[in-house]
Amino acid sequence: NYLSNVRDAIDDGVKVFGYTAWSLMDNFEWMRGYTEKFGLYSVDFNDPNRTRTPKSSVLFFKQVTRTRCLVDTCV
Repeated sequence: NYLSNVRDAIDDGVKVFGYTAWSLMDNFEWMRGYTEKFGLYSVDFNDPNRTRTPKSSVLFFKQVTRTRCLVDTCV
């Protein structure tokens, strides 16, 4: 929905020059510690290497950045 709203703003003439995902990886949330998962990648905090695993949203975000389109086919 956020990206759709950005697209609507562009259509309305707003000069958008960038977009940043709120969090790229799971992180510490002050009220919940590491119990809630955020970001595009899951982080294994039990692994000393902090292994990162892509979530399904990564594929969607990659497609959006590659095609600059929010749907499967752009018209």
